[in-house]
Amino acid sequence: MTMRRALLGLLAVVSLLLGLTAPAHAATGVPLPSSMASTGDSITRGFDATASGCFLSDCPQYSWSTGTDRKVKSQYRSILAANPAISGHVYNDAKTGAKMVDLSGQLSAAASQGVDYVTILMGANDLCTSSAATMTSVSTFTSQFDTALAAYVAARPGSRVFVSSIPNIYQLWSLLHTNFSAQATWSSFGICQSMLSARNTAADRQKVVDQETAFNSALASVCSKYTNCRWDNNATFNTAFTTSDVSTVDYFHPSIAGQNKLAAETWAASYWG
Repeated sequence: MTMRRALLGLLAVVSLLLGLTAPAHAATGVPLPSSMASTGDSITRGFDATASGCFLSDCPQYSWSTGTDRKVKSQYRSILAANPAISGHVYNDAKTGAKMVDLSGQLSAAASQGVDYVTILMGANDLCTSSAATMTSVSTFTSQFDTALAAYVAARPGSRVFVSSIPNIYQLWSLLHTNFSAQATWSSFGICQSMLSARNTAADRQKVVDQETAFNSALASVCSKYTNCRWDNNATFNTAFTTSDVSTVDYFHPSIAGQNKLAAETWAASYWG
């Protein structure tokens, strides 16, 4: 009887310890995080996702990464379905208008929040400037990313990082450049004129395409230096958005449907997809 009681006690302790450990994904063996943060720009903030409640404003509840609304199957909600311990332990540290130079501050915030997992989608605003001549240089972009990621890994060596490629801005132009409403909106609000200006030549647009290719290569190269950093292998860049995936507020940011598509594509490229 004494031995039976001791065995039951041991089993209870083991069960408790297992309950405190985040479950691992069956396919990869990588533990699901119990906390996460997103970093980036207006895309990750859900800016202009819908005209209802998000008109010229952020709607982070629809974020592809840390969104909490059921209309978007965000990475957070995919993790939550398998690991309820993450509930409420989610932060959106992205900021509308942010460029790569701002990533250090965002990752510093994520580190102070003690998260197990962080997503990075940054670079669109380094491309989307007033003209092709004013884009962030590749060397500066690379250095800023390297500095930001190195500091985060040093602060949170056990945390996992997911780095998304930049969405294909040329594909957006191809999709909507004959749409009168899109053209008028891009022009009136000066949206991504380096690519979307009607005055651009094919050569002007090619400069942006080449710069984006270089930026994505830099993201991949820097990420590859760290064991716990996962590059999406251009999953976001290769995502083919349709007109319904683009906001009808500014014809630039993802709509709710677009956020959903981005969430699905990045989740498939993540540690657990």
